[in-house]
Amino acid sequence: MLKKKTNGAPRAANRPALLAAVSDRQVDRRAFLRGSGLAVGGLAGFAGMGGMVTQARADAAASVGQIKTVKSVCTHCSVGCTVLAEVQDGVWIGQEPAYDSPFNMGSHCAKGASVREHAHGERRLKYPMKKEGGVWKRKSWDEAITEISDRMLKIREESGPDSVYWLGSAKHSNEQAYLFRKFAAYWGTNNVDHQARICHSTTVSGVANTWGYGAMTNSFNDMHRSKSFIIIGGNPAEAHPVSLQHLLKGKEENHAPLIVCDPRFTRTAAHADEYVRFRPGTDVALVWGILWHIFENGWEDKDYIRTRVFGMDEVRAEVARWTPAEVERVTGVPGAQLEHVARTLAHNKPGTLIWCMGGTQHHNGNNNTRAYCILQLALGNIGVAGGGTNIFRGHDNVQGATDVGVLSHDLPGYYGLTPGAWSHWSRVWGEDLDWLKSRFVTIRGDDGQDKPLMNENGIPVSRWIDGVLEDAANIDQPENVRCMVLWGHAPNSQTRMTEMKTAMEKLDMLVVVDPYPTVSAVLHDRSDDVWLLPAATQFECHGSVTASNRSIQWRDQVVAPLFEAKMDHEIIKLFADKFGFSDRLLRNIRVEGDIPVIEDITREFNRGMWTIGYTGQSPERLKAHMANQHTFDRTTLRAVGGPCDGEYYGLPWPCWGTPEMKHPGTPNLYDMSLPVSQGGLTFRARFGVEYEGQNLLAEGVYSKNSELKDGYPEFTYEMLVQLGWDRELTPRERYWIAHVAGIEGFERNWEEVGEAEGMAYPSDFNARASAINWKTDLSGGIQRVAIAHECAPFGNAKARCIVWTFPDPIPIHREPLYTDRRDLVADYPTYTDRKMYRLPTLYQSIQVRDFSKDFPIILTSGRLVEYEGGGDETRSNPWLAELQQEMFVEINPRDAGDLGIRDGGQVWVEGPEGGKVRVKAMVTERVGKGVAFMPFHFGGFYQGQDLRDKYPKGADPIVLGESTNTAQTYGYDSVTQMQETKATLCKISAA
Repeated sequence: MLKKKTNGAPRAANRPALLAAVSDRQVDRRAFLRGSGLAVGGLAGFAGMGGMVTQARADAAASVGQIKTVKSVCTHCSVGCTVLAEVQDGVWIGQEPAYDSPFNMGSHCAKGASVREHAHGERRLKYPMKKEGGVWKRKSWDEAITEISDRMLKIREESGPDSVYWLGSAKHSNEQAYLFRKFAAYWGTNNVDHQARICHSTTVSGVANTWGYGAMTNSFNDMHRSKSFIIIGGNPAEAHPVSLQHLLKGKEENHAPLIVCDPRFTRTAAHADEYVRFRPGTDVALVWGILWHIFENGWEDKDYIRTRVFGMDEVRAEVARWTPAEVERVTGVPGAQLEHVARTLAHNKPGTLIWCMGGTQHHNGNNNTRAYCILQLALGNIGVAGGGTNIFRGHDNVQGATDVGVLSHDLPGYYGLTPGAWSHWSRVWGEDLDWLKSRFVTIRGDDGQDKPLMNENGIPVSRWIDGVLEDAANIDQPENVRCMVLWGHAPNSQTRMTEMKTAMEKLDMLVVVDPYPTVSAVLHDRSDDVWLLPAATQFECHGSVTASNRSIQWRDQVVAPLFEAKMDHEIIKLFADKFGFSDRLLRNIRVEGDIPVIEDITREFNRGMWTIGYTGQSPERLKAHMANQHTFDRTTLRAVGGPCDGEYYGLPWPCWGTPEMKHPGTPNLYDMSLPVSQGGLTFRARFGVEYEGQNLLAEGVYSKNSELKDGYPEFTYEMLVQLGWDRELTPRERYWIAHVAGIEGFERNWEEVGEAEGMAYPSDFNARASAINWKTDLSGGIQRVAIAHECAPFGNAKARCIVWTFPDPIPIHREPLYTDRRDLVADYPTYTDRKMYRLPTLYQSIQVRDFSKDFPIILTSGRLVEYEGGGDETRSNPWLAELQQEMFVEINPRDAGDLGIRDGGQVWVEGPEGGKVRVKAMVTERVGKGVAFMPFHFGGFYQGQDLRDKYPKGADPIVLGESTNTAQTYGYDSVTQMQETKATLCKISAA
């Protein structure tokens, strides 16, 4: 691990001597490798370089005053590591990990240690380009924006707004992502999405529908207090390396056992006290097998279940079917081992459960995530320090981009797409709702009724290729997708790449906005109408970014945009200008030149995102946290003294009310041991007050100091009146409640309403305002008053184990679509085919076909420590490219022997849908017999063909390789359309 070696004083104070030393030694790639060599678990140690990456410079006499240190946040995974960038004369000359950050505490992984090269990379897109006649030609920004906009407007006129797909990014800041989603709404489509769809959408849906919010409940730091750990389908040692220091601290200090459940023996599994190898795609069976022993021995937390959980009896009935013998038949795990796992978890509490994409990327992924949650509820591990579900997110702002609504089924703050949700956001935006409605089209539904697409889910990114290729008669929109905009998204992270190639070639136009060209530039055989627009990296921007634990951090701009790159929010503004709605889009946001002011965007989403508490984190508060990182406790994340005293680092949401209310943020969700005003919470009353005559509210338990001593529903204005608390609202708060309720005579702007301004309210005010609730009250008054009485604005309910609106109300095991266990299909079949998210979706019609004879090996995929996402930026980084130079497939020695494959030999890996890849074989016992693994970060080869010459000159990544997703197959979650990448089939043969 790149670890602090000094007393914490910034090195910049001694720059002259340091630069003199650096000038005497060149820091080349191999020096980097020696210094950041991978230690156990994939953590990078920087002993050889003292914890700093510095460019070799001839001039060593620079004065201290010429160098400034700028704080930013690493642009790779979602741990949220702070990067200290050293800048001289506008040039980024060196970097250090931040010793003061409570997240990385002076550490970086190999990727984080090399981010300077991400910004200064020679292989970046340097100016706009268009492919014409098979040749990449340089264009000006004016040419690019004008020609692309004109073409899009023509497509919109001919085929409707849904024929242009706006694919956003988990790499955008919160402000850029929020503006992107708003922009798509003003264009008139819900065909907008980002990477969360294919990494944690099943987490969000499953967890939110269990206890209220679909996010990590605790934090990396809170694992210091865990007494046991269980990881299912996660490999933090490679995917989130710096997070492992927090886990290991808890493991070592608390003697906490670590259990890793994974089909593959990973670098994380190397740290485990117990490793459980199970068959891919059997997570629910595995969890129910553990829970069987817990119930059998009476190890569940009965009082917790009685007071805080609904539906556990129904779970108990399902679990009873999963005897040790049946669990072993389905998962391959002996009952004795799972009994030991259950005993360990039950007798070492509080324990935390960690998962990542190994659990989510399945066609029944929502069942997996709900089963994980139910296990923790049974043990009473939710809402306690050291417990929780610590869900590790992948991209640096995948949590934030999801929160601000870059999704085909949501508006910012998870408000959904209902008429009420659009009314709320039109009020926040100051927009005429009728004008906004006019931007969308209405179709005739199957029932013969009008169906406004404004209120219908758009096509998810996992299915955009079907939006292009499916017969238009089968799609719930006027015509197919004709223009695809990939804005900060690597397409090789998606399955079915053979069909993706066809879809790209069928499009009228393909637009790529990214600092690097990505595989979008080369996968297809298009000769015309492909645009590459150079976006600035996040180090060339400023704004907020949300870490996996819900803490929001502020990035400062390290350097101005390099080459001809433009910041994403500027590009959005330029398109809005051409589309004729920039004045509307930015009416609440100042614009300096062509650049919308980031802080104004923050304040706009602060005014609207009441649901999840993105309202209390003003730019000023977030900047103060970054400036005073050293004052925050590294376990509790609470500031001890200083300007942020008592606040939790990054004001993790929900941070209730207005910034002036000074809520400290919520470190651990649903923790009733703290008052709500100090970061405590109950479970959210999101699902009503009863179901089939049964109570859904908490029974006799409540958050500390609450004046309501039992369960209660979410707060509305009517509830305040009934409690007699409405008199505590200020005149300004009453004004906004009247405004939201549509009571006439209250049309003045937000800024014009004074606290002491007297107003005459109609006699029926209370009745007309009764339905206004904590989510739509633009003043925050309902939240403020509820919290003044130490009550949670969203109520005090039970978590639920039964999600009656889902295909499987109680999670059940369903065999993967492509399964080698034909004997289990009859017992555990998939779903019937259905239409979802505007498209027909196949389930049973695939599973009924037996592919296992010709494709006998289970194929799964995952991450490497060296690369991230689609890999274009990291494979273009010389520091990282040397660490991992080739794409490969892991294959068990017995399978290799049977197939005549030698370690290091070239092999073909072919999927049942016709895609195949040529890669190097790694013969290893990391994978069990009958299972193969490939990383998903590679691109630039396609079915044996080297595509390097198709990249723009100088923009090709250093390392190319086949994409595993060329061989991956169809399969989508029954709730969210998450792609199934962890349990398909393949055949392997020597090349």
